[in-house]
Order: sequence, then structure tokens, then C-alpha cells
Amino acid sequence: MASIFTQIINGDLPGHFIWRDEVAVAIMTIAPIKPGHCLVIPVEEINHWDEVPEDVTAHLLAVASKVAKAQKKVYSPKRVGVMVAGIEVPHTHYHLVPINEIADLDFALQKPAEPEALAAEAAKLRAALADLGYRTGAD
Repeated sequence: MASIFTQIINGDLPGHFIWRDEVAVAIMTIAPIKPGHCLVIPVEEINHWDEVPEDVTAHLLAVASKVAKAQKKVYSPKRVGVMVAGIEVPHTHYHLVPINEIADLDFALQKPAEPEALAAEAAKLRAALADLGYRTGAD
């Protein structure tokens, strides 16, 4: 059975997209640690991050870098933290979290968010990406 991320990518489940191209997507997580917490995911369903081909890894990190720039523009954090856990969904994904201190990178802080709130955060990030000159493919 397809992972929940593959189902979102394929349009079988709803998702709030920030970025979409043939290799990667970035979506809002339904249980953010902080506002703006999103995921960068390869379109290809790959279980573990160390199994991702090097060219796809490079692309994922390039997308993550662009999204992080948008997160900085929108949320003004000290940093954007990146985490790869991979326990909850067997489909590689990077968590991008706007943070002000290391304690902000704690999954215990996750709280479910309303779809309207996620849509609003995604719209802010897409607008920031556009302002930065990036075409997101997620419009």
C-alpha cells in the first residue's frame, strides 16, 4: 500500500503544498512543532534517507534550502532546523522547523493544526518563495 505521503502527492488525500516538482514536494505537516513546520519529501517512495540516490538527495536539500529561506522571511527565526527521523512514515522526509532555540526541535511539542491554519501558512510560504524569485509548482 502507498504511504500516506504518496497518497497526498497523488491527490488521494488532501495536503497543503508549498513546493511541487517532478522529484520533490514540500507540504505542511498536520501536527506542527511551530508555525511553518513543513516536510520536504521525494516523490519516489523511498523508505530510508540513506537509500535515496545522491542526485535526489541533492535536489531535496536544494528545495529545503529554498523553503528555509521562505520560512526565515515569514517567521524571522534564529534558524531553521532540519530533522530526519523516519519513524512514523516509511517514506523519507525532512522536517523543516523555524526555531529560536534547540528545545524547539522536540516532537513532543507537536500539536494538530486545523486545515484552514495549514492552508494559511502554506499560502504565506508560497508567497515568500515567489517574492524570492522561485517558481514553486504548488500554486
